[in-house]
Amino acid sequence: MTNTQLSALPETMTAIGFEAPGGPEVLIPEQVSLPEPGDHDVLIRVAFAGVNRPDCIQRAGHYPAPPGASPIIGLEVAGEIVAIGKDVPDEMIGQTVAALTPGGGYSEYCTAPWNHCLPVPQGMDLKSAAALPETLFTVWHNVFERGMARDGERLLIHGGTSGIGTMAIMLAKAFDMEVIVTCGDEAKCEAARKVGADLAINYRETDFVEAVKSHTGGAGVNIVLDMVSGDYVPRNLQCLAEDGRHVTIAVLGGAKAELFMPMVMMRRLTLTGSTLRPRSDDFKAALADEIAINAWPLFASGELAPVMDQTFPLAEAAAAHARMEAGEHIGKIVLEVAGEG
Repeated sequence: MTNTQLSALPETMTAIGFEAPGGPEVLIPEQVSLPEPGDHDVLIRVAFAGVNRPDCIQRAGHYPAPPGASPIIGLEVAGEIVAIGKDVPDEMIGQTVAALTPGGGYSEYCTAPWNHCLPVPQGMDLKSAAALPETLFTVWHNVFERGMARDGERLLIHGGTSGIGTMAIMLAKAFDMEVIVTCGDEAKCEAARKVGADLAINYRETDFVEAVKSHTGGAGVNIVLDMVSGDYVPRNLQCLAEDGRHVTIAVLGGAKAELFMPMVMMRRLTLTGSTLRPRSDDFKAALADEIAINAWPLFASGELAPVMDQTFPLAEAAAAHARMEAGEHIGKIVLEVAGEG
């Protein structure tokens, strides 16, 4: 580890842990040893940490940390780099960054590979910066790389007011796409329209397949970004235009789907999907480079900003998880650790 700008770092820190998997109430603050960065890592003094659906799944015992990753929950942070590994460029010390982390975000200090960090520009607050990496990396890879999104195409997004949903709306509109979303009530539909959705469908009151067909004159959409899976998949395929792409990023509605394969063949549909966390450090570094060129400038300039929901103190991570699982949030939930100071 290279010397830090600070005279000394503490040996221990506050982090959020849990003794056994369970509901939000199992999350408790505890004292743990400060993480030591590996040769290619930076150590970040965390200002804010983003809360994401995979965090809740990990807490429930269904999404263990990959080998070598911190068992502490948290996939994205923003803060100041206070120490670096021996293979990290010296100029990283003292930089304020937003980072995609393999875990460990719900804590006062967190390590991340140095090339998974994006610089926080002047004018961007750290709370917003912490809300960006996980959703930005996920949406960019799945909509623009795997989904091969192009200007002028139509995109259907389920969960339109989630962190992923709001990010997907903003990025798609920035690249001149037409965006259709589904939401669970009219208030969320209105929130999605404010973010930029061209059509927001209340799936509890309207058949989204019929609504998509009606809106598009029967042409359908080019891409579906699906986080429901299960019985949504065959319905999603009915929404796709010829040569359409179906991209799955979560299976909140069930892990299995029944498909009519002749339709896939006749209409030349592509079914794909991904999970980000298990991918290699090299893959994420390459993805960070592409985002730094194509998407980060939109946020750095202020043209785009994440849709923010509620902020909770680190010690109240349980309340943050409860809010996410209740489905009440619009945009990103964030934990305040050191804050903007």
